[in-house]
Order: sequence, then C-alpha cells, then structure tokens
Amino acid sequence: MGLSIGIIGLPNVGKSTIFNALTSAKAQSENYPFCTIEPNIGIVLVPDPRMQRIQDYLQRQKTIPAAIEIVDIAGLVKGASKGEGLGNKFLGNIRETDAVLAVVRCFDDPNVVHVDGDVDPLRDIEVIQLELIIADLDTMGKRLNRVRSLAKTGKVDAKAEFTLVERVIAHLQLGSPVRTMDLSADEHESLSSSHLLTAKPVLYCCNVGEDDLPDGNPYSQQVAAHAANEGSKVVVVCGKIEAELADLEEGERLELLDAYGLAEPALNALVREGYALLGLHAYFTAGEREIRAWTIPLGATAPQAAGAIHGDFERGFIRAQVYTLDLLDQYKSEQGIKEAGKLRTEGKDYVVRDGDIMHFLFNV
Repeated sequence: MGLSIGIIGLPNVGKSTIFNALTSAKAQSENYPFCTIEPNIGIVLVPDPRMQRIQDYLQRQKTIPAAIEIVDIAGLVKGASKGEGLGNKFLGNIRETDAVLAVVRCFDDPNVVHVDGDVDPLRDIEVIQLELIIADLDTMGKRLNRVRSLAKTGKVDAKAEFTLVERVIAHLQLGSPVRTMDLSADEHESLSSSHLLTAKPVLYCCNVGEDDLPDGNPYSQQVAAHAANEGSKVVVVCGKIEAELADLEEGERLELLDAYGLAEPALNALVREGYALLGLHAYFTAGEREIRAWTIPLGATAPQAAGAIHGDFERGFIRAQVYTLDLLDQYKSEQGIKEAGKLRTEGKDYVVRDGDIMHFLFNV
C-alpha cells in the first residue's frame, strides 16, 4: 500500500535531522529556513520483533518487514497559506500524504536560532495549525459556492453536502482542525475528495535535548497535554541522539541506548505509532524463501488481505490457512501445528487479526 507520512514543522526544529535518522538519508540540515527545498522521500521499515521470532523457527532465506514512505517537507513559515515562503507548494506536498508527523522543538540551544526568537512549542503548533486551517477554509469556501446552487434545487444529496460543508467551515472558524469533528463514515467519505489538511491524523514528535531522555521535559509535557485534548499521540525523540544511533554498529548502538535508559531507538516507537495512526496492522506470510509482513487496514477480511499481495489473490480467493505466533512458539514448526490439528481454515468473511500467519488458496 503506497502509504506516506509527511514530516512538517517550523524551520530549525530538527525536522530534517529526524528524517535523516529515520531513513538514513542525507537531507540538507544547515541552520537556516527552507533547508529542504524539494521534499525528500525515504522508505522506513516498520520495526516488528515478531518477524525474528518467526524466522527463529522457520529459517527462511530472508525477512521483509512492512514499510512506510516518509516525506520531508520544506519548513513552514507564517503566511504559508497566503503564499509566504514556499506557500502553496508546501501545502500541496502535505495534501499528498496520508498523515502528518509534526516535529516540535522542545529543546533550548542558543546556537540554533528559533525562527520566532524563543522556544514555545504550543505557539509553534498554533502557527502550523493556523496555516493549515486557513488553507482548509479556502478549500471549503470554494466547495460551498459550488454546492449552494445545487442545494437550492432541493436535491437531498446536495442539501446534505451543503449542510456538512457549512458545519466544517464553522468548526474551522473556531480554530479547530477537522480531525476533531464528530463525523459519520459517510461524512468522512464525502469530505475525502477535498483532501483537507486538518483532517489528516497527526503524530506530534517532541524533539528534546539529550539530557531530557527518556521521559521528556516541561516543553514536551505541554505538547502531550495538547495532543491528548485533540486525540492525537506524542513521541519524545532526541534528534541528535537518533542521528548518532543511525550511524553506529549494533554493539555500539546498544551501549548508547543503555547510557540514555532507552530500550530501543525512539524512532522505532515513532514508526510504530505512525503505522497505528493510519489504522493499519500487519499479517505475515511464510513462503519457501521468505517471511514477509503485509500491511492491511484494521478490519480487513481474508480476501482483502490476499489482495495486498496481488489482485488475482483477492479475485480468486478460495480460503486461507491461518495460525498464530503463539502456536508457533508452542509447536516449533508449521508441521507441528498441522499435526496438532491447530491449523485453521478460514473463508471470505474472516477478519484478519494483527500478527496472523497466513497461506492463501486461490484460483484465477
């Protein structure tokens, strides 16, 4: 699934440093605004220790984790919605992503100039949110003009759309993002064609100093409270340390993690939260040569899961053979699971669970 998360933030918040650590790419990171002129794109593997457990038993030639596309978008400035800085280009790049990772500066450093002079994470969030709200108001204002005349004809669908657009505009005018609205599934579907920026799910990334690991600081606590109020999630990261970890060998990486009281790189948690933010989970296949994680939406049925591999698998789906990692732990092999009579056969209505290990039977 071509899923992408856009990293946004004001200039000099450590956005490109975190992107580099995530993707081991090398975006420009000089200390000046607009440090990333074109969005850099990287592919990030979703850390999943279950794959190694499967591999320990089945011993395939390789393992292939799930992946998400990460897009590093140019630094936002006040007035972007009016064309300031990279303006419309910046907003267009966000519009093309599925979710937003908002990097917020939560560290003091006199050597790294803040675009507004001092560190205030809630003000920074407000600047970002306001620009996205203004852009969405413009989008919905144009849509309102389009549907107004249709609504006057008395068509039920047009009247419902007009009412919905009015509701969205009123919500935005209160300074609230669309993602905080109580919308039905049909209303979400109706709004999807407008690609509203504030409708996208947001994960806040608090970039803290190395002395603030692993729990953060008063700045990150402010962000956590804000996120809780709007139903978003927060991950505390030290971009400087994550960049160092990305360049180390395994043994040195473990030593550095231990020194900061971290069980794993914080970016692992960030990627997992981003994955969950998109309403996704994974199932596994274990073929003759590889173990692979496949990304599917929560609630996907067995045929839909098969379609993640190939459309023919979904069209010709007959049934699926399913077992769990717990069973593999117990019986040590697929053959052992079969001999114990624990290999399940599931049909078209089966809703795939996170971590299922599956084989598909199909005919096209």
